[in-house]
Amino acid sequence: MTDDIQQAPETAGEAPRLRTIKSFVMRAGRMTEGQQRGFEQGWPKFGLELADGLRDFDQMFGRRAPRTFEIGFGMGHSTLEMAAAAPEQDFIGVEVHKPGVGALLAGAMAQNLTNIRVYSCDALDVLRQCVADASLDRVLLFFPDPWHKSRHHKRRIVQAGFAELVRQKLKIGGVLHMATDWQPYAEHMLEVMSAAPGFRNLAADGTYVPRPEERPVTKFERRGERLGHGVWDLKFERID
Repeated sequence: MTDDIQQAPETAGEAPRLRTIKSFVMRAGRMTEGQQRGFEQGWPKFGLELADGLRDFDQMFGRRAPRTFEIGFGMGHSTLEMAAAAPEQDFIGVEVHKPGVGALLAGAMAQNLTNIRVYSCDALDVLRQCVADASLDRVLLFFPDPWHKSRHHKRRIVQAGFAELVRQKLKIGGVLHMATDWQPYAEHMLEVMSAAPGFRNLAADGTYVPRPEERPVTKFERRGERLGHGVWDLKFERID
């Protein structure tokens, strides 16, 4: 679900600008009747538009609460589980795959959840255009596309530009939580984030944290564990 982050050329006196930013790879897929109904009925209640620009999420949710931003929620199972388990927190999920958006919206209505809002577009565009600086408590990036081939590594979402964008949007003390089941990508994430200014690795040994209880275990992850596949979690706190 990820693409690349690159730096645009700099001119004198200007900070580097991000260009060609995508947080996803478009996937084809037809909606089931339930997903379509969820999308049609749930979008007016939970859906947000990139074109509306910078949002006041305190006003939108009607309260000031810890706020989580999830990049690429897939079919929404983990998002729904987290939101249901933490009604005192607010969740903003972003996903381009319409069946997944429909599934999450259907689930939110079925569970009568009020602490979820959804974008269906590029998550990094949402961060840049719709999220105020220093306004997020957590950013989640679970199982992004690892782009296995060496020539495609530049397409991985976790790059220096991504780290800086997330740092800007997190509050001081806010946390970027990433997880992957591909060890070379975990090592890449660790390398990038260890070099990123303004972050502190929350792992005691400076590498990976044990799976946090608040991250739901997916069916995909359980299947991987049965096959002997590992999962690596990384948590980095904004300190500056």
